[in-house]
Amino acid sequence: MSSLTAKVLLSTETLTLRNVQCSGTCRHRSAEECASKTQLVFPYRGLYMRHVGKDQSVADANHVLFFNAQEGYQVSHPLDGGDACLSLDLNETLLAELAPKPLMQGGGDVAFRAQSQRIDARAQALVALLRHSLENGSIEPLEAEALLLTLVCRSLGPRTSREPASTHARRRLADRVKVLLASDLSRRWTLADIGKEIGSSPVYLTQVFRQVEGMPLYRYQLQLRLARALDLVASYDDLSALAAELGFSSHSHFANAFRQAYGRSPTEFRRSSQP
Repeated sequence: MSSLTAKVLLSTETLTLRNVQCSGTCRHRSAEECASKTQLVFPYRGLYMRHVGKDQSVADANHVLFFNAQEGYQVSHPLDGGDACLSLDLNETLLAELAPKPLMQGGGDVAFRAQSQRIDARAQALVALLRHSLENGSIEPLEAEALLLTLVCRSLGPRTSREPASTHARRRLADRVKVLLASDLSRRWTLADIGKEIGSSPVYLTQVFRQVEGMPLYRYQLQLRLARALDLVASYDDLSALAAELGFSSHSHFANAFRQAYGRSPTEFRRSSQP
């Protein structure tokens, strides 16, 4: 069985934030479980599949997942290495106030309609900044609460909110591509490589992926790489080595992509998250 650990990073009257890590040794579907409270889960490392009935969603650093209270789900790990995420419990009244109505189910309970939603680069940066800062004690609770509310608003807001405009089969195809990209972040994939692995034409793949995710396939891969950089940058003294590990052609290529996505250089981000 996969081992699961959870560490509370912040707990106040309005919210609880946990750092949850799973070894991911169990490849088949887990036993069904459910959350006691509706939670927003932000993966920041690795990948897993979440299954709700006949539906599934890929949990990676490009998405926020919605775990509705008392809704049964299962988890499986198609890749080695396990996963890690930040899990946020918000006061129900506050969550109902922050979440746009089109994203929510009808009725009296605070529950989301979809399993997950794509987040943008700035939301990823907030996830990393909060985790690093809370782990090393360089942020006050009040500031952390404010940043978490900003993260929720950004993740649920119009920048990323979009109605699914694809069929079940196309979403499954896009899921297979996501798992493939995450299997080797350093690899410089070509469309032909991906097409051979997936068993589909490059043109069809690019069209389907953009329809499902609302962004080009190459941009999705870049955001996964940069999210991994956010996770690792605090532990690397040699940023050129980090750039090479993530498949960037040079340190300058990595630094420019990082700055364009997050508005600051890797060195500046590392400095901002340290005591």
